[in-house]
Amino acid sequence: MSDAPDQRLLEALLDSWDRNNTILLNLLRALPEGGLEARAMAGNPSVSELFTHIHYVRLVFVFEDAPELARELPEEEWVVERDPARIAQMLDDSAKAVRDAVKGRVEAGRDMDLHYDHPILLLQHMLWHEGYHHGQMKLALKLAGRPIADEEAGPVTWDVWMRKK
Repeated sequence: MSDAPDQRLLEALLDSWDRNNTILLNLLRALPEGGLEARAMAGNPSVSELFTHIHYVRLVFVFEDAPELARELPEEEWVVERDPARIAQMLDDSAKAVRDAVKGRVEAGRDMDLHYDHPILLLQHMLWHEGYHHGQMKLALKLAGRPIADEEAGPVTWDVWMRKK
């Protein structure tokens, strides 16, 4: 990928991915006491399980679509992890795996192996998937009586998307 406008577009898309991961990490750090255990309803996944599910899904899609950049897959998908630092490390690792897979395949002009007509679609799928679960987490916190106020959430979520470098 040598064309400068194409490279700028790829970098902007990868920046959106990096911002998405920053937002998830910010949400993790903003959780109130007991927030990892919150669930919208009995039988629904906890906030902790939603974070580990996101990590798992990222790694599975990289494994299936760009195996040359795959990381070791977790044994389970919906894991209760009580250590926020461990969750943050998992999210950083799997975000890098997705970033590397998309960047590598776009720059090589290669399609993904199993899913998607273009590598950018993996990125878009992950953004949509994670935004969906972000909303589930905030709802679970609210229903569990541990909401994050909009005044607290805005600067660590929406403002991350909208800031100029």
